[in-house]
Amino acid sequence: MATKAKISNKIVKSPSKKNEAKKTEATGKMPLAPDAKEEVVNISGHDLKFTNLQKLYWPKEKISKRDMLNYYYEVMPFIFLYMRDRPQSLNRHPNGITGPNFYQKNVEGKVADWIKTYPYVSESDGEKKQFLVCTDEATLLYIANLGCIEMNPWHSRIQSPDKPDWCIIDLDPDGNSYDQVVEVALTVKKILDSIKVKAYCKTSGATGMHIYIPLGATYSYDQSRMFAEIIVHLVHEQVPSFTSLERNPAKRKKKIYLDYLQNRSIQTIAAPYSLRPKPGATVSTPLHWEEVKKGLTPAQFTIKNTMARLKKESDIFKPVLGKGIDLVQKLKSLS
Repeated sequence: MATKAKISNKIVKSPSKKNEAKKTEATGKMPLAPDAKEEVVNISGHDLKFTNLQKLYWPKEKISKRDMLNYYYEVMPFIFLYMRDRPQSLNRHPNGITGPNFYQKNVEGKVADWIKTYPYVSESDGEKKQFLVCTDEATLLYIANLGCIEMNPWHSRIQSPDKPDWCIIDLDPDGNSYDQVVEVALTVKKILDSIKVKAYCKTSGATGMHIYIPLGATYSYDQSRMFAEIIVHLVHEQVPSFTSLERNPAKRKKKIYLDYLQNRSIQTIAAPYSLRPKPGATVSTPLHWEEVKKGLTPAQFTIKNTMARLKKESDIFKPVLGKGIDLVQKLKSLS
C-alpha cells in the first residue's frame, strides 16, 4: 500500500500586495488551508505550487479545486496502487466541469523536468508520444493540479507496456436504466463464474460499470481483447433486447454497449477511486458483487463519502493486481 506523501515544514514568504493570490504564511502540509488561493507544498521532495484553489470545479455543489486536491491526497494510499508506473491520458478541465476540457497525451516539453515520461508510438496515427508516467505521490497531485479531475491510467505498466494487468469489460449504456446495467453486469458474472473466473466490478462514476479480470501482466492486449470479445458475445446472446456490440451510438438504438475494445494499448478508463467530471462529484467506486442489485446508482458514491467507505471496507479491488487467470485454459473452457 502506498504511504502518505512526505511533507516538509518549508516556510513560504507572503505574496506582495500586487499579488492577489493569498498564501498561508506557513505552508508545507496537506490538506490545503481553507483560505489560501495558492499554496506551495513539498511532496516526495518536490515543491508543488497549487493554484486557483478557490475555483469551483463543481459550481452547483460548491466543490472547489482545493476540495479535489485534498480528496486525492486523502485517497492516495488506495488510488496510487492503480496509478503507479502507468502512463496517463490527461483529461484536463481547467475551469471545472462546466468549462471546456481537452485531452493531452503527448507532454513532451510541457511538464516539470522531474516528471518521468514514457515514449510510445500510437497505433492510431503512428506518432511517437511522450506520455506522463505516475511514479509517486507528487506526480499524482501534479496531475490533479493540471485540472485533471479524473485519473486515466493505462492498463499496463512501463515495465511491461504490451501486457495489461487486467482485462476490462466496459458496460456503456445509452439512456438505459442503471437497473439494466446491473442485470448485464450480473450476466457477465454468471458467465465468468461458469468457467471459474473471478472478476471485480466498479461503478464508472458516470452511467456505466467496469468489470475487471486480473491477468497478472502475462498476456498480450490481443489475447485480452479476444477473451473479452468472447465473453460479451455470450452476454449479448443472453440479453439481446437491450445490449449491443455496435460501437456507433447512432446504430445502437439506446442499448448498452458491451465494450471489449478497451483492451488495447494506450486505451484508458477512470481509475478505481477516481473522481469523475460529472454532477455530484461522483467517484468510480469498487463494489462487492452483493451490492450489484436493483436500486444501485453511481450517484451514491461521491467525493463526500468515499473516504468513509474506504475506512470501513478498505480496498476491496486490490485482487485485480494479484495473480492473473490462466487465460489460455479459460479460452479452452469457453470453446
